[in-house]
Amino acid sequence: MRRLVRNTAFRLVRSDAIQFIEEHEEDLLRIFRDELHQLDERMPEERLFIDIHMEALGEEMLKAALQATKRFLREV
Repeated sequence: MRRLVRNTAFRLVRSDAIQFIEEHEEDLLRIFRDELHQLDERMPEERLFIDIHMEALGEEMLKAALQATKRFLREV
């Protein structure tokens, strides 16, 4: 019974979840960039590594994760 309720609820909110992600994607990216910047500031040993621009790399990774989430929601 729980699975039936859960699956029904998922089907009902799936399109809303996609729309929510699309509407707030820029906010999510901004917050993620801020968090990565703070991470860089907290890790002094990061200065020992080659500068790989963690913010840019992290942003691309988050974009891919959001795209994967939206794709999953569309295909299920």
